Amino acid sequence: MSNLSITPCLTTGIGSLPLKEPADACKIIFDSVDIPFWPQLPKRGFREFMMPQYAEGIPFLKIDEEKERIWFEIGDDKADKIYTFYEKYLKENPYDFALSKEYAPGFYYFIDELEKRKARYKYLKGHVTGPLTFSLSIPDQKKRPIYYDTDMLDVILKAISQKAVWQTRELQKYADKVIIFIDEPILSAFGSSTYLGLAREDVIRLLNEVIDAIHKAGGISGIHCCGNTDWSIIASTKIDIINFDAYLFTRSIAIYPNEINDFLKRGGFLAWGIVPTSEAIRKESTDSLFNKMTAGMNQLITTNTFEDILLKQCLITPSCGTGSMQEPDARAVFKILKELGKKFKGD
Repeated sequence: MSNLSITPCLTTGIGSLPLKEPADACKIIFDSVDIPFWPQLPKRGFREFMMPQYAEGIPFLKIDEEKERIWFEIGDDKADKIYTFYEKYLKENPYDFALSKEYAPGFYYFIDELEKRKARYKYLKGHVTGPLTFSLSIPDQKKRPIYYDTDMLDVILKAISQKAVWQTRELQKYADKVIIFIDEPILSAFGSSTYLGLAREDVIRLLNEVIDAIHKAGGISGIHCCGNTDWSIIASTKIDIINFDAYLFTRSIAIYPNEINDFLKRGGFLAWGIVPTSEAIRKESTDSLFNKMTAGMNQLITTNTFEDILLKQCLITPSCGTGSMQEPDARAVFKILKELGKKFKGD
């Protein structure tokens, strides 16, 4: 695990906002959170959905924007195209795997904004779709998840790792520390009948390869899973930050006290996704969520030492991205998030 030394109770976001203009999204971000992050804008079109946005540079991927469909069409030239991919990968130039302005205009506007502000930030945040979610969500032409094609799974793993490294390098130009979240919502289905063939050891191995790439580039790694999962698996990886939906699923993480305790004792941070990204935001307030998060922390406390660590190694986020919300609700999420951060820091 990298040396985090992150200020406790800082706020950040997950990624998506329900806006079309990068300028509007960036204004909310810079006005609301302690750790600015670049905005994903799915309202602009299918290219900014969480799978297509990271598809560039991966061989055999097809995208139909009109039908909002993405799939792999593996051809007879599989060996040749994979060989060409590895030639590029072995050059160790992450800029060969950069997101383009066509697929991530929010990233480039964010960079422009950082340039204009001419400030050195203590922390900035980026994000990638995780290799499990990516490979298990996208089928081949036979409608089988590409995860089960071991050759293509390794290609995906290395492409995503390099996209994470590229973001780290770019954001390091403007910040002392860069955090990259690996978004893995599909882990909430781990152990279900749909993914019975998904082994614990494989999950850890795949995640650790992306984590290692982030660490090697000097970044801090985080995992975001907005559902219930086997948190002992995530705690067993080399991850620095575990981001969970604390609004709905604190009880589920509390059933792994030993694993979470060990994770915190080795320096890990819990990022509490306490601000709901659903219509539930309409009935919540800063005070109600402060009380809910405090109660959630009490569920995790097993010793006085644990309590002390828990308070020191804490970040605060929305429960998930806000990209599918109505705009007024999303704005309410970031307003309360800002106020909640201040309340926990005693500002």
